[in-house]
Amino acid sequence: MNINTMLTVKNTKVFITERLMTPAVATLKQHNVQYIIHQYEHDVANQLYGLEAAEKLGVNVEIVFKTLIVSIDNNQLVVAILPVSSMLNMKLIAKAHGAKKAVMALPMQVERTTGYVLGGVSPLGQKKQLTTYIDSSIDKFTTVYVSGGKRGVELELSPDVLQSLTQATLVNLCQLK
Repeated sequence: MNINTMLTVKNTKVFITERLMTPAVATLKQHNVQYIIHQYEHDVANQLYGLEAAEKLGVNVEIVFKTLIVSIDNNQLVVAILPVSSMLNMKLIAKAHGAKKAVMALPMQVERTTGYVLGGVSPLGQKKQLTTYIDSSIDKFTTVYVSGGKRGVELELSPDVLQSLTQATLVNLCQLK
């Protein structure tokens, strides 16, 4: 596939390019790891960013992972990475961090700490390195998708690369369905 390839997946134009540069992409380039950048046209009315990515890229929602920023005991931020098809269990993230309470961080805190806007928060290349937890379901897959640091941009990479670059701990994070 050449550098600027356009595909049509489920009647949606999907662009795959190597020219896009975000802090997340820069991190991957710096570490010389394998990854693929997938771009799609983001619908500004859609706030279900990860589900939109899975649909527009034509991939299973189980392999698209969202990046959430959580406030632990009201004084420390941590990163939770889990499938977009799942909900974060606040008790499990608090327990994983040895804390009592966890709540979603305020949008302003998220943007200031990560350098990314909501819907484009990547687990890679954040302004401040935060303690990171990845849902253990990631081990079932050979590749996963995470935000590339901009709405409409997803990075496909191996779970091992994601865990290594984020220095993450694998734990159960999802609410039971």
